[in-house]
Amino acid sequence: MNEIKTTSDLYIRPVTPDDAPALADIYAYYVENTAVSFEYDPPTAEEFRGRIVRTLERYPYLAAVRGERIVGYAYAREFVGRKACEHCVEVSVYVAHDCRRCGAGRALYEEMERALGGMGILNVYASIAYSDSEDEFLTRDSMEFHTRMGYAQCARFHRCGYKFGNWYDLVWVEKMI
Repeated sequence: MNEIKTTSDLYIRPVTPDDAPALADIYAYYVENTAVSFEYDPPTAEEFRGRIVRTLERYPYLAAVRGERIVGYAYAREFVGRKACEHCVEVSVYVAHDCRRCGAGRALYEEMERALGGMGILNVYASIAYSDSEDEFLTRDSMEFHTRMGYAQCARFHRCGYKFGNWYDLVWVEKMI
């Protein structure tokens, strides 16, 4: 995949393993300051590099770039791990906390869905940390974003993530592309 210009100053391009430090920095904010990720410790750049390499063996991994800065990323990964589910994937998107609501998430998912459709993927799933009441660690932003992108809730696991002294649910959403 080549670079795709989405606006005058934002473009989408494939991630390379050399992008690991920038992506790890974006993700670290969510690990350390929010319940968006259920990880407790942010992965190092080297750990992140390994995640990128493993993902790229089979699935797209995309970066949103503004100027020279990566402002977000999205990737797909295997869903369930069974042959019968090979036309399904799980997707994730993270946007730098100071660049949210700038269109990067939408641009990443739109390009991701195009790429996945070209691979014969039919169903796309995402898991989202969720709570009935927002708090300082978790808002409904991710759920609202996915709803705007055409995803619908298909499952909810109650009190399955414990972080910052609070219990959080995990909601699964799906979209048929």
